[in-house]
Amino acid sequence: MPATPADNAVLRYLERVGRLTLRGVEEVGKGAGLVVESVYWLILGPSQRQPVRMPSVFAQMMEIGIRAIPIVGVLGATIGVMLAIQGIYSLSLFGAESRVTFGIALSMTREFAPLITGILVAGRSGSALAARIGTMKINQEIDALHVMGINPVRFLVVPAMLSCLIMVPSLTFFSDVVGLWAAGVYVGGALDISMAAYVTEVLDILSADDVMHGIGKSAIFAVLIAVIGVVNGASVTGGAEGVGRVTTRAVVQSIAAIVVTDMVFAFVVTR
Repeated sequence: MPATPADNAVLRYLERVGRLTLRGVEEVGKGAGLVVESVYWLILGPSQRQPVRMPSVFAQMMEIGIRAIPIVGVLGATIGVMLAIQGIYSLSLFGAESRVTFGIALSMTREFAPLITGILVAGRSGSALAARIGTMKINQEIDALHVMGINPVRFLVVPAMLSCLIMVPSLTFFSDVVGLWAAGVYVGGALDISMAAYVTEVLDILSADDVMHGIGKSAIFAVLIAVIGVVNGASVTGGAEGVGRVTTRAVVQSIAAIVVTDMVFAFVVTR
């Protein structure tokens, strides 16, 4: 019995799903391999006279972290004030607006600061990493590194990943401080609470585990941003259009991975 057009459409759809699934699994495998190889070069590189170049690490730290401080501060303060506004409004329905500090302190340190910082770095630095790797591949600069006997992972990936691992948690802590301070300014004006009383209450509410919860997540986000940027950049095909395409895909995948990881992390640690 010959296949009907509907049967052919279903087969084409299943074939497309299968190809996309295989490509996704392949990219995950490449990412895992990059992490393992990066750890290898970071630990054993000096013994093989191929250490990671610290000037490159510092340059990446400057680009990823220091130059992102203004926008991270602005967004952190905005999120803190937003939490204060919404918290006071919601709790005022129950006459409990004086307890708004609990929601602000825990939400800012455990969820919003690492999430917003990770998304910002993904859009700002993850895209730049994908574009740089993609451009180097199109210009055959990565092939030139192989010819020169320089391992591209050690030369390009490890500095970016190490810089992300250092600066994203640092930016998250900075966002914590700025967000809590901005929220305190608004709460003080709205509820007539002194900043000293607000800070004391925040310190009583927060524990080291709460702060490390957010910083630990931000370290995972940092690895995801670096790996996704490199994998997408290395998979570029075509010319400038291909670079733009992988750059966009790197940002979308990084943000999606950050949000999903944040959900899984929150579910696991609250069980």
